[in-house]
Amino acid sequence: MKGMSLGLKEALLLTLEGIKPLPVENVVLVDSIDRIAASDLYALVDSPSMDSSRKDGYAVLAHEIVDATAENPVRLRLLGSMAAGGEKDIQIKPGTTVRVLTGARIPTGADAVVAEEFVKKGDHDVLVEAPAEPKNILPRGSDVAARRCILRAGQQISPSMAGLLAVAGHSMIPVFMTPVVGIIGTGDELVEPGKPLEDGKLYASNIVTVAGWCNRYKMKPRMAIAKDDHDAILNTLKTMSDETDAVITSGGAWTGDYDMVAEVLEELGWKRVFHRIRIGPGKAVGFGTLNEKPVFILPGGPPSNLMGFLQIALPGLLALSGHKNQGLPRTNARLGFELREGKHNWTDFFFGTLEHDGGLPTFYPMKKRSRLSSIAEATAVASIPEGQDHLSEGSVIAVQLLK
Repeated sequence: MKGMSLGLKEALLLTLEGIKPLPVENVVLVDSIDRIAASDLYALVDSPSMDSSRKDGYAVLAHEIVDATAENPVRLRLLGSMAAGGEKDIQIKPGTTVRVLTGARIPTGADAVVAEEFVKKGDHDVLVEAPAEPKNILPRGSDVAARRCILRAGQQISPSMAGLLAVAGHSMIPVFMTPVVGIIGTGDELVEPGKPLEDGKLYASNIVTVAGWCNRYKMKPRMAIAKDDHDAILNTLKTMSDETDAVITSGGAWTGDYDMVAEVLEELGWKRVFHRIRIGPGKAVGFGTLNEKPVFILPGGPPSNLMGFLQIALPGLLALSGHKNQGLPRTNARLGFELREGKHNWTDFFFGTLEHDGGLPTFYPMKKRSRLSSIAEATAVASIPEGQDHLSEGSVIAVQLLK
C-alpha cells in the first residue's frame, strides 16, 4: 500500500485486525489492578454470607413495635448481644430483643432492626420508641450473589472491582499478559538522557515520551538508541524483536538518505500492512509484523512522533494487552476558536488544552510547531475529520484526553 491512499479509519482497522491479545496469566488479586480480565468471573460465595445488621441497634419482631412512639414506647426483654463475626445465635421470641452491632448476624426469628437512637436501654430490658426500618437489614447475597457474573472478559479491573472480587471469594485473577515494548530511537544525533551532551547532539526525548505512555498502561518499555547505520539498526531491531512482544521505532521513517528503518525491516522479512497514512502530523507512521509480533514505525519530529503513537501504535498496544476500548478516552468539548487548517482529504490533528468553566469544557488548539515544548502542556487532542476543511468556533466536537 504505497503512497498516501490509506485514511485513518482504514489504517486503524487494519492495525487492530492484525493484533491478537497476548496469552493469559493468573495474578494475585492485588496485582490485577488496571489489568484486563481474560475471562468472565462469577461470585463464588454470597456476600454478606447471612442476613446482617446495617446499624448498631436492636433486633426485633417488626409487628410488635409497629405503633411504638416516644410517648407510647414498647418494652422488650433484652436477651443478650451479638457482634460482627460472632458465631453465637440468640433466638428472638415475642416480647424479646437482642442488641446487634453493625455487621452482626440477624438473630433467628428477628425480622427487623431498630437503630439504637430510638431505644432507651435498661438493665434487663429496653424501651423502643419508633418502628423498625426494613433497610436496617442487609439481606444475604445482597452485595454479591453466588454464581452471579461480576466481571466480564475485556473489562479493566479497578481497585473497587478488586475489592468486589475479594468479597466474592476470588484471590487469583486471569488477566491478559502486558507486553514488553521495545522502543528504538534512531539517529546519530541522539544521546541517552544522563550522558554528556556534545555540540550538535540532542537527548532522545521521543523514546522517553513513548515509554512513559507505555508505563501509564502497565506495559514494560525497553529503550535503545541506534545510530543511522544499516547494521546498527538491523542488529537492534533483531535483538528487540527477539526479546519483546512489540517494537516501536522512532525516527528514520521517511525517505531521506538516512531513513532506513523500513528498508531494514524489509530485509528482516517483516510483513508490511501500511506505511504512511493521511493524517497530519504523523503521516509517516507505519505498521506491520516481524516474526508475528507488531512493529510500529514512527516519524522523528516530536509532534508527528507522538501523534502517530497516540492514533495508531497505542491502540495496537492496547489490543495486544486485551483492552476492549483501544485508544485514548474521549469527551465532548466546545471549540474555543475556528480551525481552518484542515486539508479536505486528510485527518488534521491538533494538540490543545481544555478549560473547565461549568458545562462543557472548552478546547483551545495550540499553534502547530515542530518541537516538543509546544505539546508538553497539551491536555487534549482534537481533529478536523477527513472530508472537512474547517471547524467553526463554538461547535461541539469530540476530543481525546491526554491527562
